[in-house]
Amino acid sequence: MTETLETSSAAGGVAAAARKRPLAAVLVAIGIPTFMVTLDNLVVTNALPVIRTDLNASLSDLQWFVSAYTLAFASMLLTASAVGDRIGRKRLYLAGIALFTVASAACALATEPWMLIMFRAIQGFGAAAVMPLSLPLLSEAVPEKMRSAAIGIWGGITGLGVALGPVVGGAVVEGLSWHWIFWLNVPVGIVAVPLAARVLGESFGGARKLDLLGLVLSAGGVFGVVWGVIHGAGDGWTSTWVLTGLVGGGALLIAFVLWERRVAEPMLPLRLFAHRGYVINVVSFTFSLGVFGSIFLLAQYFQVVQGYSPLASGVRTMPWTMAPMVVAPLAGLIVDRVGVRTLITIGQVMLATALFWMATVTDVHASYSSFVLPFVLGGVGMGLTFAPSATAIMASASVGDRGMASGANSTIREVGVAMGVAVLASVFASHGSYLSSQAYVDGLIPAIKVGAVIVAIGAFIALLLPSRKATAEAISEGVATPHPEVVAAH
Repeated sequence: MTETLETSSAAGGVAAAARKRPLAAVLVAIGIPTFMVTLDNLVVTNALPVIRTDLNASLSDLQWFVSAYTLAFASMLLTASAVGDRIGRKRLYLAGIALFTVASAACALATEPWMLIMFRAIQGFGAAAVMPLSLPLLSEAVPEKMRSAAIGIWGGITGLGVALGPVVGGAVVEGLSWHWIFWLNVPVGIVAVPLAARVLGESFGGARKLDLLGLVLSAGGVFGVVWGVIHGAGDGWTSTWVLTGLVGGGALLIAFVLWERRVAEPMLPLRLFAHRGYVINVVSFTFSLGVFGSIFLLAQYFQVVQGYSPLASGVRTMPWTMAPMVVAPLAGLIVDRVGVRTLITIGQVMLATALFWMATVTDVHASYSSFVLPFVLGGVGMGLTFAPSATAIMASASVGDRGMASGANSTIREVGVAMGVAVLASVFASHGSYLSSQAYVDGLIPAIKVGAVIVAIGAFIALLLPSRKATAEAISEGVATPHPEVVAAH
C-alpha cells in the first residue's frame, strides 16, 4: 500500500511538473514530430512522377513508396503503444523521433526503388512510436480546462502536415530534387529530440508487463492484411501471395483477439471496444480509406493529365489541404459545446459530397476553377474530423488506457490509408492507366466515386457516436478516475 501511494504521488508530481510547462512549449514539443510524420504520409505524392522517372519505378513501386511507410506504421502502432505504456511513453517517443530522422537521411540517399521502399518502411517504424504516443502525452501535459483546445491545435498541426505534404513535395522537387523531401526532416528531428526531452514529462500505462504473444500476433496480423491489400491491385486478388497475406493476417488477428480475451494483462484491453464512443474507429477507417485513396490519385491528376509542374500541382490542391489547418483548431474550441457526433457527421457528409463533386467535374480539359469549391468543402470536412475524433478517443478510455486507445485508432486509420491506396488504385487500373490523359481520367473518375461512397457510409455510422453530454461526462470521469492498474504499475 505504501509503495502504491508513493507511486501515485510520484506520478502526480510528474503530471504536475509537466503541466507547469508553458502550453506553447508543450505544443511545439508534440507538434514538430507529429507534423513530420504526418507530412511524410503525403509528401511523396506530388513527387511520384519525378521519382518514377529518376528511379525507373513501376506503378507497383509508386504504391510502395507510399504504402511501405504506411504498412510499417500500421503494423507497429499497437506494439509501440504497448511498449510505451510499459517502459515510458516519453522514452519511446524520443526513440521514435530519432529513428525517423535517421531513416529520412537514408531515404534521401536511395538510388534504387527497393532502397527507397526499405528506408520508407524504417521511417514508418519510427513514426509508429510518435503518432499514438503524442496524444496521451499532450493530454496529460495540459490542464483539463485547456485539453479540448490543445487537442484542437494538435488536429490543426496534423492538418498542416496534410496540407503542406503535397506542396512541400512539389516545391522541393521543382526547386532542388526529390531527395530533399527527406533531407528536410533531418535538422527538424535534431531539434525536436532535445526539445521534447526537456519539455515533456514521463507517463506510463496500466500494464505491468509486456504481452509478448499479443505483440507478435497483432503486428503479424496487421502486416499480413495490409500486405495482401497492397499487392491485390497489381498481382490479382486471387493470387497465392495475396490470399496468403489476407487469410494469414486475418487468422493472426482472430488469434490475437482470442488471446487478449484470456490473458491476465492484455496489450489491448478489449473493454475499450465496449464503449459506444469507440465506434469512432469505424469512422476513422472509412474516412482514411475513401479520402487518402482519392488523394493518392488526385494529387497526380494535375501533372499527368494537365501537365503542371510538381509545385504548381501542389499549390492547386491547397484549398483542400490547407483548410484543415484552420478548421481543426476551431473544431477543438467548439467540440465541447457542439459535440463530437455532430461535428464528425457533418464533416463526413461534406467529404462525401466533395468527392462526388470532384468526380463530376473531372475531365481532361477541366478548368481549375471547377475544383476550388469541392476542394474547400472537402478540406472543411477533414478539419471537422481530425480534432473531434481525437476527443472521441480520449473520451472512450480511462487515463491508463488512453495510450492503447490512441494506438488502436491510429492502427485502424493507417490500415485504412493503405487499403485506400490499394483499393482505389485497383479501381483505377480496372478502368484506366497512365498511358494517356484520357486513360488517366477514365480510371480516376470511378475510383473517386468509390471513395465517396465509402466516406458516405462512414457518415451514417458517425450518427452512432455518443451525445455531447455523454462524451463530456466520459472525459470528466476518465480524468478524475485513473485506471487502477496505473497506480500499481510502477
